[in-house]
Parts: sequence; C-alpha cells; structure tokens
Amino acid sequence: MAGPDKPYRVYKSGRTLGRVPLRSKPASRQRGTRDGDGRKPETTRPKRPRTRWGWGRRIAVGLAVVVLLVLVWALLSFLSFRGGVAKANKRVGAATKAALNNQDSLLLSNPSDILLLGTDHANSDARTNDQHSDSIMVVRTDPSHHRIAYLSIPRDLRVEIPGHGESKINSAFQIGGPPLAIRAVRHFTGLPINHVVAVDFSSFQQLIDDVGGITVDVPASILSNRFDCPYASAARCQRWPGWRFRKGPQHMDGHRALIYSRIRENRLSPAESDVTRAERQQHIVQATLRKLASFSTLVKAPFDAGKYVRPIATDLSAWQLVQLGWVYERAGRVLHCRLGGSPSSVGGESVIVPTQENIAVVHMVTGQSAPQPPPPGSGPYGPGCVVGNRSIGR
Repeated sequence: MAGPDKPYRVYKSGRTLGRVPLRSKPASRQRGTRDGDGRKPETTRPKRPRTRWGWGRRIAVGLAVVVLLVLVWALLSFLSFRGGVAKANKRVGAATKAALNNQDSLLLSNPSDILLLGTDHANSDARTNDQHSDSIMVVRTDPSHHRIAYLSIPRDLRVEIPGHGESKINSAFQIGGPPLAIRAVRHFTGLPINHVVAVDFSSFQQLIDDVGGITVDVPASILSNRFDCPYASAARCQRWPGWRFRKGPQHMDGHRALIYSRIRENRLSPAESDVTRAERQQHIVQATLRKLASFSTLVKAPFDAGKYVRPIATDLSAWQLVQLGWVYERAGRVLHCRLGGSPSSVGGESVIVPTQENIAVVHMVTGQSAPQPPPPGSGPYGPGCVVGNRSIGR
C-alpha cells in the first residue's frame, strides 16, 4: 500500500571517481575588478628604472676613497717610523737626557735648539777607537718667523770644557760623551740645548742608498788627496790622482756621499780646512733631510720608514720629528752661521782661538741682530752668517 507523500526527498550520495574539478581563476583580470568574495586582487607593480650616478657623485666618492687611502697610508707610515724612532730613543742614555734643557711646548709653535753631533770612526779615517765628534752644529728653529738657522762650530775651537779646563770643543765628546758635549756647547754659546741628535756618518751610506741617493750642490771643484782608493792594485792606486767632484749640483749614492764628507784636503784649493770639511758633512745631512721629505720617499714610507733613523740616536720622539719636518718645509728663510776665531797653536796642537765676533754671531742666530758675513781679512776661520744655501766665505 503506498504511503503518503513525504515532505522531503531522499537522494543517494556517491563518490565520483577522478579529481574534483576546481574553479579556476581567470587568466587575466582587469585592474580594479573584484573577485566574487569582494577582495581586490593583487597586482604586480612596475619596476623603477635605475638612476645612474652623475659625475658629481662619482667625483665625490672617488675623492673620499683617495682621502681614505691617504689616511691609511699615513697611519702605516707613522707606525713604521715610530718603531724606528723608539729604537733611536733607546740609544740615548739617561745622563744625556738629564743634560738637556727641558722643553714641554710644541716644536710647531716655539723656538727649539737642537745639537747635532756627527761622528765618523771608519778604519780609513785611522781613528776607529777615537770618539771625537767630527761635526758639531746647532740647529735653531723659529716657527713663528718661518726661520731656520744652522750654527756650525769648528771642532778645533778652543773653549772651556766644564770641569776639565780649556781644550778643543770636540774633545768634550771623547771625555764625557754627549752629556759633556751638550754642556760645553751650552756654556760657550749660551744657547739652551733642548734636544740632541747623534749621527754616525759611516752608517749614512746605507741610509742614502735606501732613499735612492741625494743631490748635493758642490760649491767648488774638488780634487782630493789619496784615500779609500777604489782600485785593488797598489800600482793602480799610485797612479790614481784622487777623488774628483765637479762644481754644481750632482747626484750621489751612499758611497760617493760618504767620500765627499770625508775629504780633508782639496788640492785645487789649499786654503780649505777642517771647517770646510765640516761644511761638506752638513751639506750631506741637509740634502738627506730634503730627500727624506720628498714625495718619492713618502710613497715608500710604510715599508722603509723604520730604516731611515738607523744611523741616529736622539731624544726626539716620532711626533716631535714630524713637527720638525713640518717646520722645515715651511721655513722661508735659512741662515748658515759659523763660529770661529784665529788659528794658533797651544802645546804643539793646532787650535782656533775664539774672538769676540762669536757673540754677535749667536745674536744673529737667535734673531737679535741682522746676519753679517765674516769680516774682511778674518781668514778661513772668520765667524759670521750668510742667508740662503751659500757656503760661508764663498
């Protein structure tokens, strides 16, 4: 019997074989249209075009890189230089430092008096164990007036050696080393000695070779006496006339510069003396200082700066030497002065007896009076000053 109609219908469910079809997204949508659920579809943003650097920005970046490299190079150079100076400082004894006049102010802005002692004890000089100072010079810097004065003191000048009576001034170094040499120079000149630099000329040869040689302006032609013959044969050395140097600027390597500084006799000018030899040594020192401050030397500084101070012993720190280099570069006026007197003999020893003109020369060095050359007729040892790079008496 058929039942009454049900208010619902019955469906049989079943599983359809295969993948259930999914609703696929449209291949492309118009910008601004919405999905059926009302959300705005994601859109791909266009890539921004690359902006190229202009020349102004490129130059600025390039300059910044160059400045950075220069700073790094300067730092490496200073560290190498400081290491070498630290070793040079250790070669100065406590007694030498105690003999100096203390200076706490900057060398960049205050006058300083530096005693330079040059020694040369090579076998060829026949004085290997003789500790005399062959070259004595006071360098006075005056940064406020852009001025440097070189005061040369003849080694045979007879002065009072504190505690030892009168003798040649170079004997002070032999008796009491740098401390007594400092006191003797200060006692005679009245100048405060703030710093000291002792230079071994026999070691200068390697330094000059390290910096690529130096240029020296030779004041007059030279034909030396026979010493340090460059030939192995004795017969050849007998025929060899001696070392020759022409007048004018010439480039010298370490060996030739050392020969130039050791010449005691110029057969082309018999009037030359030990004073002239000391001047030649000063030419070598000053030419080396100029080369040390040159661009070619600074380029190699990070690798070689420590070697540049091997021939010296000094109390000056690395920072003080840098200040001196700056003062040297800025100096617009250079003064070359010399103490002197009359040649004489005391106890069979040749000496130079100082004259009153030496007091005036010290005033010229300190800037208290105008520089004047040696008085006419004062001879080869006459005291005086000249302006510029000229040699006294030429």
